Amino acid sequence: MSETRTRLSDRTAAAISDRLAGTIRRRNPLLFVGPAVVVSIAYMDPGNFATNIQAGAAYGYTLLWVVVMASLIAMLFQALSATLGIVTGRNLAELCRDEFPTTLTIPMWIVSEIAAMATDLAEFLGGAIGISLLTHIPLFAAMVITGLITYAILLLDRRGFRPMEIAIGALVGVISLCYLAEMFIAPVDWGQTALHSVLPNIPNAAALTIAVGIVGATVMPHALYLHSGLTGGRVAPRNPAEKRLLLRFSNREVIIALGIAGLVNMAMVIMASSAFHLGHSGIADIGAAYHTLVPLLGAGAAAIFLVSLLASGISSSVVGTMAGQLIMQGFVGFTIPIWLRRVLTMIPAFIVVGLGVDPTRALIISQVILSLALPVPMLALVWFTRKKSLMGAHANRGITDVAALLGAAIILILNIILIAQTFGLPIPFLG
Repeated sequence: MSETRTRLSDRTAAAISDRLAGTIRRRNPLLFVGPAVVVSIAYMDPGNFATNIQAGAAYGYTLLWVVVMASLIAMLFQALSATLGIVTGRNLAELCRDEFPTTLTIPMWIVSEIAAMATDLAEFLGGAIGISLLTHIPLFAAMVITGLITYAILLLDRRGFRPMEIAIGALVGVISLCYLAEMFIAPVDWGQTALHSVLPNIPNAAALTIAVGIVGATVMPHALYLHSGLTGGRVAPRNPAEKRLLLRFSNREVIIALGIAGLVNMAMVIMASSAFHLGHSGIADIGAAYHTLVPLLGAGAAAIFLVSLLASGISSSVVGTMAGQLIMQGFVGFTIPIWLRRVLTMIPAFIVVGLGVDPTRALIISQVILSLALPVPMLALVWFTRKKSLMGAHANRGITDVAALLGAAIILILNIILIAQTFGLPIPFLG
């Protein structure tokens, strides 16, 4: 992504402007689709695979309500990010640079860049694991292939941003169809699914640990930065009426795209519960899940699982690289060539594998890094979207403010618990 602004073709930009102005009445449901679909990948990345598999295997359907809650919080914060971009025409990183002192924005940039690289580590490894298991080639070779594929997709940006959105949307469709197919293969208890989707229940301290993993890694720092960038320069509304209409379309897309991501995450838990809960409850590793699926549900189900993991790893790694470019330009006003960023963000993954570190362990460490970085964009987003001097009539209303602050508090508390548990610190109420 060479610029903080997304570049649409003249034809697409003109069609969007005409639709906003009301000069064309023909409805094209895909015209405004793009930004939320792209960022929705952050909620279906390989880190989610590992956490959801562990949740379903260990506790069956019990923790489905956590996925529902996490998805609702994600919808709220991504909607706020999209609104910030549309109303101000700037992304979150740019606003931090413009509104905060340099002594604060430089550390914020460094923390955010580290978070973007940690995100890409998990996503890149996930895609490589998928290729390695699917093709039976060494993980190192699979990592090289993953890097080449993601770079090829990133090059679509040279033809305008719409081809990139279509490519990412296609991969989202692949992931969704894979898990739809899994629902027909796995013996799902739909009664338990419905019950535990709305019934809060944490059986024990270990279940709380998994719940923290689900929610604590839900709102991704890079997704909050990226969404505001994708909407900020996409199309410029020419009057308040067009701005309101654009916000309405944006909110609808957020609900649909993040709703689908939430359903995919629920499907991951359901599949793991159906396949592993009785007899294989200790499974928490992606590779182990694949090898166990073969005798339980057949080679077809296992292959579908790997295809979805591959699509998730590749698409989320592309989005992570895009977010890194936007974060750099937003905070410090310059970028590096996309091929160089792709190489630099691959290096940590190669080092991790070269040192013999377990890839699943690396995923866990990356989530802890994200937990440490998350307060930076989350609190900044809440701060900016509630400022009337910046947002005008679109500043958060009372109920939105309360919901945002409550959501932020929930995620920050759970992230603190996750960090404490990772480093073995005592948490009194967990016993």
